[in-house]
Formats: sequence, structure tokens, C-alpha cells
Amino acid sequence: MARVLSTAVVLVLLAATAVAFAITEGAKLDKSPIAGTDVSPIFSPAGTIKPNAYVRFRVRTRERLSVWIQDADGKRVATLLRPRTAHRGQRFDLVWDGFSKSGVIEPDGRYYPVVKLLRSHRTIVLPSPIVLDTRPPTITVKHPQYPILSPDGDGRADAFRFHYTVSEPAHAVLAVRGRRVLFTLRQKLSGEIVWDGKVRNSQGELVRARPGRYLLTVSAQDVAGNVSKGVPFAIAQIRYVVLARKRVVVRPGGRFFLRVSTDAPTVHWRLHGGSGVQRAGTLRFRAPRKAGVYHLYVSVGSHAATCAVVVA
Repeated sequence: MARVLSTAVVLVLLAATAVAFAITEGAKLDKSPIAGTDVSPIFSPAGTIKPNAYVRFRVRTRERLSVWIQDADGKRVATLLRPRTAHRGQRFDLVWDGFSKSGVIEPDGRYYPVVKLLRSHRTIVLPSPIVLDTRPPTITVKHPQYPILSPDGDGRADAFRFHYTVSEPAHAVLAVRGRRVLFTLRQKLSGEIVWDGKVRNSQGELVRARPGRYLLTVSAQDVAGNVSKGVPFAIAQIRYVVLARKRVVVRPGGRFFLRVSTDAPTVHWRLHGGSGVQRAGTLRFRAPRKAGVYHLYVSVGSHAATCAVVVA
């Protein structure tokens, strides 16, 4: 008799275990009442790149629901959707601007969208948090710098390279005379920027810079879209061929010297019907024998500089 009772108890326990297992597995297969969730991972109400956070989802069945945002402590900070009835499959695209009821931006931190299903008596905290970040990154670069470029494509002094570091992963932004010319593709903690001597014209096109001096400014843009204040760090000089003087006074037939600044090894010159090639550096000439004003042309490729030669 005892053996029969023991066997019966074992069978009952096995049956109960099987039922519990079936219930557990059934719960695992039970689909969530909301689907297709898409939550903005990070945003900055203080910026212009990502000023809003988005919460998107759809309901699987007819339901009455409300949606709000709560902070990491569970405190409700904003209501995105007041109680309303949704039909089966309806999709919601909700926006949170990050501001409190009093009109100030909520503190930086993690926030969570909450969906309250009134008919099902369920409250679902979406697992994807929203990070509110209003602090711009800090970018550091050596300064001041005074590079000299001649971006003519000859492989000599065609570009200016400089290294930078940022306080958090961010894009580096280079501006020349206040106009953006370069935006790094990757968001890294450090890197190197190469400026090829191009500037942005009034039509927004990148063109080769004309000879002159240019102020270079660097800034950074983080994942949330916060942009740091630009840091002026370099005054770059674009020059192809520059003569030390614009006017020379010399006696008829006299010799004179003139310095030329260029990265080319040789230069071409023309003066009063004569021409030739000299090594870059100090150029040597003989003035015409007749008094007058003549023009000396010194060229490198398609670029040239002139000097008035006054013979008196």
C-alpha cells in the first residue's frame, strides 16, 4: 500500500512539474503587446543637430494607453501621450523636447519611456534609455601655428597637417575665415586633420585659396549634436611666388638683387625682352641701359609676381 502511495505522489509531482513547465514556456511565447519600438539613444535640446528625442512603437491589439518619460529615479518628468484608445496595429510617433513644465531643460542623464496599458493593466518601461546630453566636447590643438602653403599640386607644401584631441568621441570641424571646410567622418578621441588650402566661396563651393593670410578655427561636434566653441589656432599664409620688394631703383645697366619666396626649386623671369630661369632664393639681374620704368615678371607654373624696376 505504501509503495502505491509513493508512486502516486511521484506521478502527481511529475504532472505538476509538466504543467508548470508548459505555463512557463507559454509565457515565453506570449508576445509583447507593443512592437516595432524605436527610441532615440541620445539628444541635446540645447543644440540644433538633434534637438528632440523620438519614441516610436505600435500596438498589437486594440488598447487604451498613455505614455510618459521618467528619470532614473522613476519620477515622471514629461507626458508624451494622455490616455487614449488605439486600434490594432496603430503606430505612434512621439516627440520629447527635453524641457520641463517650467520651460527649463531637464538635467543631463538617462531617461526612460514608459507605456501604460490601461485595459491590460500593464506598465511597460522600454529597455532602451534616452540620454540627454547638453555639454559640448572640448577640443585641444597646438597653437599658435603659422603654416605656409602653396597648394599648386606639385607635392611641395601642398597641405597643412595638425593633430587634435577631444574630451569625448566627436567629429572635428575645421573652418577657414569662419566657413566650414572640413568635417571628419569618424568620431574619435584624437586624430589628424589635413587642410589642402581650399576655402568655401560665397556660393558654398570649395575652391583653391588665393594668395593671402587665412585664420583657421577648429571645433568639435559630439554624438548628441553639441558643438563646441571654435578655437582659433593658426594663421596660414597661402603663397605661390612672392617677391621681397614691389619696386626697385637702379642705375642704367646696373646690377640688382631680389629675394623670391616659393617652394619651387627654380623660377622663370622676364624683363625688357629678356628671360631666363634661376634657382629660387636670391635672384640676380642687370637693369636695362636706358632710363625708364620696366616690369620684372617672376613666375612658377601659372602663378606670377611682378616688380617695378625704375632705371634712373
